[in-house]
Amino acid sequence: MIFATHLKSFTILEVLIATRNFSPDYRLGEGGFGLIYKGWLNKETLIPAQPGPRMDVVVKALKPTCYQGHREWLSEITYLGRLDHPNLVKLLGFCSEAGNRLLVCEFMPQGSLENHLFRRSEQPLSWALRIKVAVEAARGLAFLHASESKIIYGDFKSSNILLDMDYNAKLSDFGLAKAGPMGDLTHETTQVMGTQGYTAPEYMATGRLTKKCDVYSFGIVLLELITGRRAIDNKRCREERNLLEWVRSQLREAKKLCRIMDIKLEGRYSRKDVFVVATLALQCCHPEAKHRPHMSEALSILENIPSIRANRQPEMSSSKSKINGDGPSSWSHGCHYGSQVPMDCKIHP
Repeated sequence: MIFATHLKSFTILEVLIATRNFSPDYRLGEGGFGLIYKGWLNKETLIPAQPGPRMDVVVKALKPTCYQGHREWLSEITYLGRLDHPNLVKLLGFCSEAGNRLLVCEFMPQGSLENHLFRRSEQPLSWALRIKVAVEAARGLAFLHASESKIIYGDFKSSNILLDMDYNAKLSDFGLAKAGPMGDLTHETTQVMGTQGYTAPEYMATGRLTKKCDVYSFGIVLLELITGRRAIDNKRCREERNLLEWVRSQLREAKKLCRIMDIKLEGRYSRKDVFVVATLALQCCHPEAKHRPHMSEALSILENIPSIRANRQPEMSSSKSKINGDGPSSWSHGCHYGSQVPMDCKIHP
């Protein structure tokens, strides 16, 4: 297989030095196909860092006995190694020496969106930062869908959206990515894979994978951003375990929109923004794929919501003191609308 020429082919010795011999102290967690470690490289030469200018990196180590992991390793190199976009995690190189299969990527110091939304130890993201993440994640997906290979991401979820020091969102983990159908074909037929709660119903039923499956997953993540709830949460009562079903039941009436909002936001959000995002989320999650927007259309809607239009230029601060910097809005004093929720927001049989 021919890999992208700009990727560095690391030796196992270089990776061992960079990770301090895969020290348990630098283990970040475990991914779908193996363990994940933190390491350090020289910024300019990409050799294991000695004292001086260096950068943090992530090293993903494939389990030697994991065949599925090997396919995902190849997929990451095939797609992430050939793509360059501000909202995709940068792949720096790989190692395939002596039976080892490793990936070396840029380190994202703020962790995953999932952690910020659902872990109590993390300071909650403000509404402004949630909108920022939604827009940037949409840009990443729209870029993939518009690429020459019409790439289907295949595993869009909050844990695969990583945040850098300035809370810029980037998509990671391209193990399930696939080139989209070409010519007269409308879909790719594959073994059903993905994560419960994020997977489009038609893909679950038929194995037919399209870009609209990514759109469905994107809609679920929008709902997580709004509600602060997981796509599937078996710790909740039966009526509230499935996030999409619960939100649909609440949004039969527009006046109930405030009931789904994440309480950690403490009322600091724009009701106009919420209405637009909630409407878009349910459109993205329409049971019939043909009624879902394209990612380019979803991105355009998000980029034109009132607060984004009004604040196109200002940068988001990385200071923790500003994470909850949204000022109080009329939502703090009640959730009243003069209009109905659009028909696309109602429960579909």
